[in-house]
Amino acid sequence: MPSPAPPPRLPLWPLSLMFGLVPLWWALGAFYLGWPLLGALLFALLLTRGRVPLPPAAGIWLLFLAIVVVSATQLSSPASLLTFALRLAFYLTALVVGVYVHAAARERADLVAVLSPLCAFWFGLVVLGWLGVVAPRLAMTTPMEVLLPGGVAGTPFIQDMVHLTTAEYSARSLNPIYRPAAPFAYTNNYGSAYAMTLPCVVAFAMLRRRGLLRWVLLASLPLSLAPAFLTLNRAMFLSLGAGLAVLGVRASLRGNVRVAASIVGLVVIGALATLFIPITDLISQRVDSSDTNTDRLSLYTEVVRRVQDSPWLGYGAPVNVDTVSAAAPIGTQGQFWMVLFSHGVPALLCFLAWFVAAAVICARATSAAGQWLAVVPVVCLVQIPFYGMANQNLAVAFFAVAFAMALTERERSARWRPLQARPVAVPA
Repeated sequence: MPSPAPPPRLPLWPLSLMFGLVPLWWALGAFYLGWPLLGALLFALLLTRGRVPLPPAAGIWLLFLAIVVVSATQLSSPASLLTFALRLAFYLTALVVGVYVHAAARERADLVAVLSPLCAFWFGLVVLGWLGVVAPRLAMTTPMEVLLPGGVAGTPFIQDMVHLTTAEYSARSLNPIYRPAAPFAYTNNYGSAYAMTLPCVVAFAMLRRRGLLRWVLLASLPLSLAPAFLTLNRAMFLSLGAGLAVLGVRASLRGNVRVAASIVGLVVIGALATLFIPITDLISQRVDSSDTNTDRLSLYTEVVRRVQDSPWLGYGAPVNVDTVSAAAPIGTQGQFWMVLFSHGVPALLCFLAWFVAAAVICARATSAAGQWLAVVPVVCLVQIPFYGMANQNLAVAFFAVAFAMALTERERSARWRPLQARPVAVPA
C-alpha cells in the first residue's frame, strides 16, 4: 500500500503580504486594524493544511491567552471591549505567525527563504524612518480613517492608529524634537521594532553568503542608523546593548570568531554614526525638556497599588484616571505594566515565562546566524518594562523566535546524524 502523499508546503507569499507590504498598509491606514486580518489569513491556511506542529513553549502562550480571555470579565464598561479585543487579536496573531513560520521553516531544505519577509519588513522600517527624518510634519487622512464610523475613528486610541503621521513631536513646543515613528503611531514602537529586527538582518546576511538581497541588506545597516538614533529611544539602545553583551559573552565562551567580528563591525558603524548625530546631547535635551521619567514612575506606582485589589485577573484593560501626573492611562508605558494591570499576576508570569523559555531554547544554537537570532528574546525581555508590545512588534518577535527554533532544531539533528551513522562495535 503506497504511503500517503505529504501535504503541500505552506506558501511564503502570505508572510510577504503581511510583513513585506508594510509601507502600503501604513499608507492605507490599515497597518494596525488590518494586521489581525492578515493573521487570520495565516490561520486559515494552517487550518487547511492541518496537523501543523506547535513550536516549543507554545503551551505557555496558550495559557496566557486563556487568562487574558477570562480577564475580560473585569472590564469596567462595554466601551472598553473594542480595545480589549484589538489587543487580544494582536496576542493571537503573534502565536499564529510563530506557528506558521516554524512549520514553514521545518519543511524547507533552504529555510533561509522563510526569513526574507522579515528582511522586507526591515526595509519598510528604514524607508519610512527616513520619511520621518526628511518630512517630520507630514500628516494625512487615510482611506481607513474615512471608512470608519466617525465615533470610532474619533476615539484617540483608534485615531492614532489610522491617521497617518511620520514622526512624533509636541505641536505645542516652540522647539519641538522630531522623532521618526512611521509606520507606527508612536516612536517607541519604532525603536522596539528596530532593535528586534536588526539581529535578524545580520543573521540573514550570515545564512545567505551571496546574492543581491544580502548586499542591499548590508548597505541598509548604516543607512538605518539616522532614523533609529533620532528616535532618541533609550530603551532601544539599552535592549540592543544587552543583546550584544550576551551575544559577545556567548561568542567568547564558544570561541566563535565570526560572531565576535560581526559585533565589532556593528559597534564600529554605530560609533561612526555618533560623529554625525550628537545622540547623547539630543537625549539629554529631550529628558531635560520633558517629564517622561516622573510620569512613568507615577503610573508604575499606581499599577502596583491598584493590582493588589485584583491580583488574579487585573482590570481587563488600562484605565484613565486623574490621580497621576501622566496623561496616559494606568497600565500603559510598558508591556510589563499593561499585562500586570489588565490581566493580573498569573498572566504576567506566563508572558515573561514564554520569553525566558524562548531565550533558553534559542541559546542552544551553534551557528553564527542562530546565535544572532537568539538575541531577539533577550532584547524583548529588556524592552518589556518600558515598551508596549500589544502591537505588530509581538508578531515580529514570534517570527524571529520561531525561525530561530526551527534553525536550532535543524542544527541539533545535523549533529546527531553522524553519531547515529557510526558503526557499533560488536564484541567477539
